[in-house]
Amino acid sequence: MPWDRNQLAERAAQELEDGFYVNLGIGIPTLVSNYIPEGYDITLQSENGMLGMGPFPLENEIDADLINAGKQTITELRRTSYFSSSNSFAMIRGGHINLSILGAMEVSQDGDLANWMIPGKLVKGMGGAMDLVAGVQRIVVIMEHTNKKGEPKLLKKCTLPLTGTGVVDRIITNLGVFDPTHNGLKVVELAPEVDLNEVKDKTEATILIE
Repeated sequence: MPWDRNQLAERAAQELEDGFYVNLGIGIPTLVSNYIPEGYDITLQSENGMLGMGPFPLENEIDADLINAGKQTITELRRTSYFSSSNSFAMIRGGHINLSILGAMEVSQDGDLANWMIPGKLVKGMGGAMDLVAGVQRIVVIMEHTNKKGEPKLLKKCTLPLTGTGVVDRIITNLGVFDPTHNGLKVVELAPEVDLNEVKDKTEATILIE
C-alpha cells in the first residue's frame, strides 16, 4: 500500500540525525515533527525568526503570537530563542541549517525543484524556499507521486517556474524513496506492496534500479 501523509512524514523523519538544525516546509513536512526519533536532539528553525519550536499546542495552550512560517500556531521550549527574520535568513544563507524538508509541485530527475507558484494562480509570496534550497546543507522533498489529476510530478524536466536547479538530494513520495542523478531517479526504497511497474506508470522521469 502507498504511504499516507503520516507515514510519509514518519519515513522522512528517518532522514534526521541527532543534533541537526532543521527547517520544515508547510503542509506534509510540518508533520515530521511528530516523528522525531526518541532521544534525538533536533532543533527546528523557522524563517520568521524562531529557533527551537515546540509541538503544536492543545486548545488551551494556543498563543496567537506564536506561529511558524506557515502561520500555524505552535509552542515554545525553554531553550527557544527569537530574532528578526533577517537573522533567520542569515542562518539559512550562511549554511547553518543541516536539513530542510519541503513539499513540491514538481521535481525533475536532475533534482530541479518547482514548489513556489503555479502560473495564473494567486501567490502570496515566494516564501523562503529559494533561500532554503540555496543555503541549507541537504534538501529532502516529500510529496504525493502524482497530482490531483493523476499526472506525474516526477518529470524529466519541470514545467513550472523553478525554485532551484539541481538542489534536491532525496525525494520521498507515497510510492517510495528516490535520489536524483544525472541519468534519472535512482530507486532507494519502495513503499510496502508497491511494485516497480506502478512507479514507472506514474513517473515521467527515467527510473534507475541498481
